[in-house]
Amino acid sequence: MAQKDTLLYLFAGGCSGTIGAILTCPLEVAKTRLQSSNIMLRPVFQVQMGALNAAGVIRPGTMAPGLFQVLRSILEKEGPRSLFRGLGPNLVGVAPSRAIYFATYSKSKELFNGLLVPNSGLVHMFSAGTAAFFTNSLMNPVWMVKTRMQLEKKARGEKKMNALQCARYVYRSEGIRGFYRGLTASYAGISETMICFLIYETLKKKILAKNEFDSGKSDNKAPSDFLSLMLAAAVSKGCASCIAYPHEVIRTRLREEGSKYKYFFQTGRLIAIEEGYTAFYRGLVPQLIRQIPNTAIVLASYELIIYLLADSK
Repeated sequence: MAQKDTLLYLFAGGCSGTIGAILTCPLEVAKTRLQSSNIMLRPVFQVQMGALNAAGVIRPGTMAPGLFQVLRSILEKEGPRSLFRGLGPNLVGVAPSRAIYFATYSKSKELFNGLLVPNSGLVHMFSAGTAAFFTNSLMNPVWMVKTRMQLEKKARGEKKMNALQCARYVYRSEGIRGFYRGLTASYAGISETMICFLIYETLKKKILAKNEFDSGKSDNKAPSDFLSLMLAAAVSKGCASCIAYPHEVIRTRLREEGSKYKYFFQTGRLIAIEEGYTAFYRGLVPQLIRQIPNTAIVLASYELIIYLLADSK
């Protein structure tokens, strides 16, 4: 029975992750471009007030382009297919990564429920952190190739590298270590996963408790329950992304080809000195637009598949 449950979690996690990846790929490409140090910043003029006489001083500055400007630029210069750059490795990686994640999460929860207060916030946090650690360690080479493909800018009609060519290029130019660039930033991003699942499991518990109180049965779920779980997932991911987003920018910079960024803290310091702290939140809007519905779709699909297949046993 335990083996069947593990296969169920693997299948449900893989299917739900694939659905979300396909639907939100263009937003991920735009987000990655905005996070990059190669994005073309627009010149702006800022009015800075004087300290004593309140006289305004106009100083030049820069501003990152908006989401729609990036999408329009990609469409005009590179063509519609570029909005789906990196989808190949994403599809190759997302199913096993989600499968590994959810299977590890469910098994970790069983383990930590025996060590800590069952179904407590600590159990959910440690389970999510453990699952994220294993998933990031195993899948980083795939995400590295995906990021490189999304950052590649070629004019419409020019031949672009496919996933296999990109992987070969990374290996020839940087060796095996090149596939693990950005891994330290991914480990820092485990905090986002822990926060997300802590909030989600808390909200999920309240939703299921309300369902049991209203219907008198804890094992029956109505369509409205899955909509409630989607909303809970959206709230959870939105809060977690806003809190832990800077690691995403650092990770993208570390994965850039031939960049000056070498280590996690060195990258963070350079970004802060050269571009200011607002640079840590470049690409946050497309990230929220992409990740909130994506996480809602993934978690609700996962819950639905688990419910349907478990019910059919």
